[in-house]
Amino acid sequence: MSPRLARRGFIVVALFLLATLPIWVGHPYYINIASQILFWAILALAINILVGYAGLVSLGHAGLIAMAGYAAGLSLEYGSGHLVAALLAFVAVMISAAVFGVLALRTTGIGFLMITLALGQIVWGIAYRWASLTNGDNGVVVRTRPEPFGLSLTSPDAFYYLTLIVFLIAVVSMAIFVRSPFGASVRGTRDQPRRMTALGYNVWLIRFIAFLFSGFWTGVGAMLYLYYNQFISPQVAALQTSAEVVLMVIAGGTATLLGPIFGAAIVVIVKNVVSAYIERWNLVLGLIFIIIIAFMPEGLVPGTVRLFRVGWQAMLPRTKVTAVRNDGDPVR
Repeated sequence: MSPRLARRGFIVVALFLLATLPIWVGHPYYINIASQILFWAILALAINILVGYAGLVSLGHAGLIAMAGYAAGLSLEYGSGHLVAALLAFVAVMISAAVFGVLALRTTGIGFLMITLALGQIVWGIAYRWASLTNGDNGVVVRTRPEPFGLSLTSPDAFYYLTLIVFLIAVVSMAIFVRSPFGASVRGTRDQPRRMTALGYNVWLIRFIAFLFSGFWTGVGAMLYLYYNQFISPQVAALQTSAEVVLMVIAGGTATLLGPIFGAAIVVIVKNVVSAYIERWNLVLGLIFIIIIAFMPEGLVPGTVRLFRVGWQAMLPRTKVTAVRNDGDPVR
């Protein structure tokens, strides 16, 4: 079996397992864990557009999550419908992403990281201190979930399938994005920004559009986060949230589509399942990251692919090549 065929087989099996997960998992708690993995994977994929493909590490995306979540939550609290709340959330997150991009893309590297960190902390401070609007630590409660096409999302199974559909759309759209000519130009700004400028490309504009695309899917993940928890507080805008999502990307493998998904699965499972049995679950999560970085510095998914290829090459039969002289006799 060739690696390409193995990859296609893996995708088919993964889709089958995801589609039938509520059947073979059964317990609502673990179905909810699967929903968490999917919407955190969307958030990790959104940040991966910047971290992996644009080479820009952002620690401010938690602020974007909060902007979308609070815009939707507050509009619902004041009596708006779910459609209006969703529209306001996306307007808020896209405006915020544009502002973040304009301010942060003045520089790259550590400067970009620090500016996004500062912007995220500003959003956290506003959410925490402006208690008359955001209720401070008490947060905003969302009492109902939307009913698309008349389907109730109150059950874990229904919410999981909605999250799965959105997740698959996100993966397909990002695959199209990164494999498009524009995606190639984004990678070009990561690898050779000066050469891209010399060739006539507007490097700043390319990065800005990538930031907006990342912000859009951050808003999508934020809406799923809001409706899953039915609650949002300043904690979502904290530095820890941004750091965890960036760690998901790095642990799984940057500039890949599967890497952030597996990274999200590791973090969510350790936080919600392993923590029930091990009090020092943060230590376990740290050890996992150390092991991945030590033995697979490129990330879990690229490292696994590398080991698979090495194993595949070792399994292939070796052909013995015998040199032949001009007279036709083999060389001894």
